Amino acid sequence: MRSFRQLAMLASLFLAGLPMAYSQTFSSDAGQFRLETVATGLEHPWSLAFLPDGSMLVTERAGRLRILRDGALDPDAIPGVPELVVSGQGGLLDVLLHPDFAENRTLFLSYAHRADRGMTTRVARARFEQDRLEDVEVIFEALPRSGKSRHFAGRMAFDSNGYLYVAVGDRGEMDRAQDTADDAGGVHRITVNGEPASGNPGMDNPQVNDTFYTWGNRNIQGMTVHPDTGDVWTHEHGPRGGDEINILRAGTNYGWPEITYGIGYSGIPITLDTEKEGMAQPLHYWDPSIAPSGMAFYTGSGIPEWQGDLFVGALKLQKLVRLKIRDESVREEEDLLTDLGERIRDVRMGPDGALWLLTDDSDGKVYRLLPAQ
Repeated sequence: MRSFRQLAMLASLFLAGLPMAYSQTFSSDAGQFRLETVATGLEHPWSLAFLPDGSMLVTERAGRLRILRDGALDPDAIPGVPELVVSGQGGLLDVLLHPDFAENRTLFLSYAHRADRGMTTRVARARFEQDRLEDVEVIFEALPRSGKSRHFAGRMAFDSNGYLYVAVGDRGEMDRAQDTADDAGGVHRITVNGEPASGNPGMDNPQVNDTFYTWGNRNIQGMTVHPDTGDVWTHEHGPRGGDEINILRAGTNYGWPEITYGIGYSGIPITLDTEKEGMAQPLHYWDPSIAPSGMAFYTGSGIPEWQGDLFVGALKLQKLVRLKIRDESVREEEDLLTDLGERIRDVRMGPDGALWLLTDDSDGKVYRLLPAQ
């Protein structure tokens, strides 16, 4: 854990490195806040990571890893990104720093990959040295592959034990999410070397792949760690309706497609069941769908009324959702940035105490959300 002094130093680095930016003012139940435009010109940015020196890494789904330094986007992509495929919803996805990045310079990338047998989700480990990736090594590959170009998932997070959680979507073949011998449709928990994490539910069960932590997940597009409990929280896309927020519990079946609060895109029900014995209920769900993407708990002090609230971006409905959660239940829900008119792809809590957002567009943006002055 970083000390208060270390966090303050990180915040000062970020604040010193950002030039005066264009800002807009919006209203919330907590009063007014402002949204600063930090960078533009990104092609479908997908994920954001904060470096110790105050700069930021941003992935573009088109296959580029970019760096924001001193408030400016470097025009050159970072070399060394592993071979990947850009197809449909696939491309370069998440970027996540090792918990000890300041010492070992290690990071992780999730991305879509194509071979003769089709496409899949991979995770590679690399060292970030001299503005390039070195010693790139694939540590995880979801099998079997598929010809489909959707539902790669790709969100990642580290828990307090240093285990890496990797979400893999059902790849658009929904029945795969209930097959525990198939890597699709669940969350895998691995070591930084790609080995199954100790205590995984499949370690003592020959019918469950040994990297699985959960299954029955359709397409997780948000993953974050609760700042107090250390639990890993996720949200995932439903079909037409049924987007879910879940807390990950080892060996839990989240039900897709056996249970859902959504229907098929054709309007025909996928199932008549919304609950079944042995399958978890979501903590919260949306109907109609908002197409959630990115999520973070607010831990800043700038807007005290938001302390501990969960923020979720929305692609389809183009907004930022604030959820006040107490005792693992949603007590309030507020829609923010509804007039922005942009698809929000990622939401991150920055070391400067601000919320950071990425928008999903051919001219994607990096935003910083701050209290109104």
